[in-house]
Amino acid sequence: MLPKSNRLRAGADFNRITKSGVRINSQNLVIYAATGDGDQPQIGFIVNRSVGGSVTRHLVTRKLRHNFVSHLSSLPNKTMLVVRVLKQQSDYTAEVVAAIEKTIVKLGAITQKANL
Repeated sequence: MLPKSNRLRAGADFNRITKSGVRINSQNLVIYAATGDGDQPQIGFIVNRSVGGSVTRHLVTRKLRHNFVSHLSSLPNKTMLVVRVLKQQSDYTAEVVAAIEKTIVKLGAITQKANL
């Protein structure tokens, strides 16, 4: 279970990250990443109605939360992620691992450019 301190809940944060953050695309997921002011990584989820009904969307969100918990320690502090689900799939594990790696690389590159 994703701890409450690591959940992104504010609508303003969702808007800021999706509009100005780095975007990482995969087959079924789009991850928007940005740095924030919190001391821990935070993750929020957007699951559209096209994925399925309410029960299906909540099931997908729970599965994704479970997948992201194991990767929280690899994310830099102050990272804010918004995960948009494009399609329903039975298992997102491999896709989450690949997306997290791409996210860390892209955020690292942006941080290096900012420090120059």
